[in-house]
Amino acid sequence: MAPPATQRYDWILAITTIAFFFSAFGNGANDVANAYATATEFLGAVALGARVTDTIKNGIINIDRFEGKPGALMLAMGCAEVGNAVWLMGATACRLCIEAAVTWGWTSGSVSQIAASWAIAPLIAAAFSALVFATLKYSVLERKDSFKWGLRLIPFYLGLTAGVLTLFIVIELPDAPDLASIAGTIAGSILAVFFGVMAIGYVFFVPFFKAKLVREDPRLRPWHIFLGPLLLRENYDSVLYWPGKGDEFVTNYYEDAHGNVSAGKKDEEKQHAKDLASDSPDTSLRDIKDADGTLNPNDEHVLAAAENTPAMQKHKKAYVPPYERFVGPTKSMSWINPLKWWGWFKFVLLRGVTMDVLTHDSAALRDIHARAHRYDVRVEHMWTYCQVFSAMMMSIAHGSNDVANAVGPWAAVYQTFRSGVVNTDAPTPVWFLVVAGLLLGLGFWFFSYRIVRALGNKITQMSPTRGFAIELGAAITVLLASRLGLPVSTTQCLTGAALGVALMNYDLGAVNWRQMAKIFLGWVLTLPCSALIAGLICLMALNAPSF
Repeated sequence: MAPPATQRYDWILAITTIAFFFSAFGNGANDVANAYATATEFLGAVALGARVTDTIKNGIINIDRFEGKPGALMLAMGCAEVGNAVWLMGATACRLCIEAAVTWGWTSGSVSQIAASWAIAPLIAAAFSALVFATLKYSVLERKDSFKWGLRLIPFYLGLTAGVLTLFIVIELPDAPDLASIAGTIAGSILAVFFGVMAIGYVFFVPFFKAKLVREDPRLRPWHIFLGPLLLRENYDSVLYWPGKGDEFVTNYYEDAHGNVSAGKKDEEKQHAKDLASDSPDTSLRDIKDADGTLNPNDEHVLAAAENTPAMQKHKKAYVPPYERFVGPTKSMSWINPLKWWGWFKFVLLRGVTMDVLTHDSAALRDIHARAHRYDVRVEHMWTYCQVFSAMMMSIAHGSNDVANAVGPWAAVYQTFRSGVVNTDAPTPVWFLVVAGLLLGLGFWFFSYRIVRALGNKITQMSPTRGFAIELGAAITVLLASRLGLPVSTTQCLTGAALGVALMNYDLGAVNWRQMAKIFLGWVLTLPCSALIAGLICLMALNAPSF
């Protein structure tokens, strides 16, 4: 039972709770799409989200002005939650990549500091990601025989990414002691993880990649990694459990949903012009693999290894939208037929994650993609496993930082309602973070495809190696900000990181500047629009006639 001072304000708590659900759901739809890993998003929200939640809850607003007025504080924060929810859901529906912004009044300099971090963080993320991609580009991607170098260095990159992930998990734990006192323990843990994962890479991943990518075995799937050295046998059929089907041993990560490839076209045109000038034959479409499955160093410039081998020649299937895929076959069925209900169930459950987020019918975008370099798809495939770690880092980073936008106001309203006095200093209950983490995941699952489409290939040509660098650089930036208690924008960090990686093509035309301008417009509008919505609702509520 709430105290008499706040008991009559239960309607504010109810409205704030409803707005919180939409705010967290919308945050997941707009921002979890950046990371694309809901399980670790939940972990980040629950385990690491309290610090930034405290900043949002009582580090922006001047609480003193509400002293003795718990109802006014509840109303102000409730309106902030509503404004945040309305702006998030509306912007996501319009495919506008934004950052949740909870604004209800502020102490001197607090919002300016956060706004400054929103401007600086993307630049820092761009620098981190460009540096990560540069090391990968010159150590693997653009070396002669890049596939062989990829096999040599993939365990190192797996260990490095796992080590960085361990570092931030350790230092971000809410109950972690002073870092100086445990510096040795942290260093030991990081080194242990780094060398342990690197050893796993050499023992299990390298044999798997050799069997799958050198011997071109389309039956191998990720669960066969555990076979490790057994895959080095001449014949491992007897130990191959649950083999996959099909004849495609590696995915062409530069294809859209209809099998079209634009990346690397400018490189091919330049090489073709060079061949014509030197009267040498055009080799841009021939198979460039030697007998042992490695690249021919003399043909490295083609950048299309494995794309033209017989195993990669497959029928291009047209993309089927979710409605036609799940509901279409059951249209003629009666509603008493369980198959019809099953089709609708799959459509509702899977629509958000089966939408095509790759294909864009735009000549301008195809030209942008054509200016990006295309690398060996076998190397790209190896880095999809590194990308699992980087996506985990980005998801933990987002959960630890952005959960505050939804939880902060709701927690303040709830705690003030329960105590009967202004209360923003009480610890945030863990179950608040659990609910928020679940809603973040649901928002991603059902509604994030619009933002995935906008932040993916619409900025530049994406690939696993680029995605790895983008996620790792942005995650480092966001986790550093979370450590400092700053609610930075994960959307802005990832956009800045994508720009940094895109510029590593050394061609300004490889960036979709129009899309960047649209995203920037969303950033500029977020703070004033959400503040205006919250402020107007609060003003009307405070001045509404009482009967």
